[in-house]
Amino acid sequence: MTSSPVSRVVYNGKRNSSPRSPTNSSEIFTPAHEENVRFIYEAWQSVERDLRSQLSGGERGLVEEYVEKVPNPGLKTFKPIDLSDLKRRNTQDTKKS
Repeated sequence: MTSSPVSRVVYNGKRNSSPRSPTNSSEIFTPAHEENVRFIYEAWQSVERDLRSQLSGGERGLVEEYVEKVPNPGLKTFKPIDLSDLKRRNTQDTKKS
C-alpha cells in the first residue's frame, strides 16, 4: 500500500499582538499562556485570511503548502483528533466523577 505525502500549511508572516481575554472566567491562565494562545490564534487567523485571498485571487502569497518528499513511516498510522471534542469529553467525564 502506497502512502500519500503529508501536507502542511506553512505561514511565513509577522507576529502581531492585540489583547484577548479567555472566554471562560473559571479558568486561570498565566500571562505567558495567554500570550502564547493569542499568538497562535492570531497567526492562524492570518493564515486563513491569506489562504482565502490566495484561493480567490489565484495569487501566490505568504501561505504555501509543505509536502514531505519522504513521509515519516512512524506517522503511517497517525490519525488526527479533534481537540475540542477531546476537551468536551474530558470535561463531561470530570463532571460525572
